Amino acid sequence: MANVVVVGAQWGDEGKGKIVDWLSERADIIARFQGGHNAGHTLVIDGTVFKLSLLPSGIVRGGKLSVIGNGVVLDPWHLVKEIEALRAQGVTITPDTLMIAENPPLILPIHGELDRAREEQVGVAKIGTTGRGIGPAYEDKVGRRSVRVADLADDATLELRVDRALVHHDALRRGLGLDPVDRDALIAALREIAPSVLEYAAPVWKVLNENRKAGKRILFEGAQGALLDIDFGTYPYVTSSNVIAGQAATGTGIGPGSIDFVLGIVKAYTTRVGEGPFPAELHDADGQRLGERGHEFGTVTGRKRRCGWFDAVLVRQTCATSGVNGIAFTKLDVLDGFETLKICVGYELDGKTLEYLPTAADQQARCTPVYEEMAGWSESTEGARSWADLPANAIKYVRRVEELIGCPVALLSTSPERDDTILVTDPFAD
Repeated sequence: MANVVVVGAQWGDEGKGKIVDWLSERADIIARFQGGHNAGHTLVIDGTVFKLSLLPSGIVRGGKLSVIGNGVVLDPWHLVKEIEALRAQGVTITPDTLMIAENPPLILPIHGELDRAREEQVGVAKIGTTGRGIGPAYEDKVGRRSVRVADLADDATLELRVDRALVHHDALRRGLGLDPVDRDALIAALREIAPSVLEYAAPVWKVLNENRKAGKRILFEGAQGALLDIDFGTYPYVTSSNVIAGQAATGTGIGPGSIDFVLGIVKAYTTRVGEGPFPAELHDADGQRLGERGHEFGTVTGRKRRCGWFDAVLVRQTCATSGVNGIAFTKLDVLDGFETLKICVGYELDGKTLEYLPTAADQQARCTPVYEEMAGWSESTEGARSWADLPANAIKYVRRVEELIGCPVALLSTSPERDDTILVTDPFAD
């Protein structure tokens, strides 16, 4: 059976939560493969709003197994809080519906403190992090000083891991003017939270491979967007993990040959939260209108998102780096009523036209967009569930996007509601 990877193909906030939820009805397992609780997903199901940031979107669907893979960094206290919030909304969460890999690094309180202290340093360019400790936790992972989920099961190992981490962190904290970490309090807090995490712990790599061989359908869910990838994003204004589709394999322990379809989630315009280059950003009434109509505020942080016209250059680039087979085109309804629409089709840099975003940060900052204009439409596309429900100019816009990014539309979303979706190509088709 086909296995599908879902990735954001812009700077995140493309509507992955709804699409994953929509696809999860046909999947047996939904696996989260990177990131932490810094990326929010909002689901609207039968009028009920669910806000997720760590748990896979499939958790709100009964009869599915949701998996948090080793590529995720896990805040155990946030995990418990999010589980409790969903249970209060009537969602059943047990070890039969949620499984956590044994080897994800834990996000500790010291990681959030370090994250925020760095951002507050005067004279240092801000990255625009959420301050939740994601980056420092990934730093400890590659520095081989993480406390991992499995370490919670053994007191002696836990103490060794904490001591190794504190040799590094206390030195950093002195330089930032922070007090040393209270070792005993940290260990006590970890021991207290351990049972709430360990009840879900399992060898995820083994379970996923066994299920794949048994013909189960697996949906791999990423967080953020490809333009925030640590290698291929707008560095250094990026997240601290690989976001592109290849991470689905290494972030869960399943081989890359097990991936059959990569679905890129693409918003009908462009948004970005935080710092960093944004060639097609709008600072006018059109940008304000996009933000208001699209309700562009971060699920996790509440921060206002920067808005701009659709950037075909960036999406074409991310479709290549993730090997996208088809896109899910979201929030088309936000464009309703614009008399004229613009699409960024290239960049001007130092008198030259580029068809890609350069790697050097100074060059990215100097890129200015080259636009192509298209006629808009006055009719509403909200809630459309077939091509016949769409205005002619809306269809032309979608088709032009396909041409410019070199990738077909597989799904078209016309509202936050799950069923307001037009299926063009079934990603799960064998």
